Amino acid sequence: MSLGRSRGSVPRRLLWPADVLVFLVWAASVWVATRVEAGPGLRTAALFVHLGALVLGMGSVLTIDYYGLLWLCGKRTLSQVLDFAAPLHLLVWTGLAGMVLSGVVLGPDPAAALIRVKLALVLLIAINGVHAQALHRTLQEQGDEGATRRLLVRLGISAVLSQLGWWGAVGIGFLNSQS
Repeated sequence: MSLGRSRGSVPRRLLWPADVLVFLVWAASVWVATRVEAGPGLRTAALFVHLGALVLGMGSVLTIDYYGLLWLCGKRTLSQVLDFAAPLHLLVWTGLAGMVLSGVVLGPDPAAALIRVKLALVLLIAINGVHAQALHRTLQEQGDEGATRRLLVRLGISAVLSQLGWWGAVGIGFLNSQS
């Protein structure tokens, strides 16, 4: 398996540093969250930011995936979907960053099993996002005719992982709010 560049793809050697950076930011946020003691006013503000960031990030993900479904139904070309999705990546990352930063203030308890699952899902979302953006660039470079079956399968896997991660984290957040 080559670590170099195959026709039109982002070199894998450029992805692992981004994965490591994502992991380090995630680990630092978990570490800080265990040491932050926020008062009720700050927690309320953080919850508002957390929910707003959720709307921004997950809303953008749902919009991108909806456009992908339009492509699968033959209502859009792959190029149209990629062009539409490109500016939404910034909103996804902004929403995810807002959720992580506000989540630190909300004081998650990593000793709780559900919180550990949620934290793992957030890491999955972020690392998948790095690879989804690289896949997006690759597909843009190759165009509709150059999109191989392998790339399209990777695109589908990425979309499924994204949805599982976002919805799983939302579900756990909801369950935690009920206790």
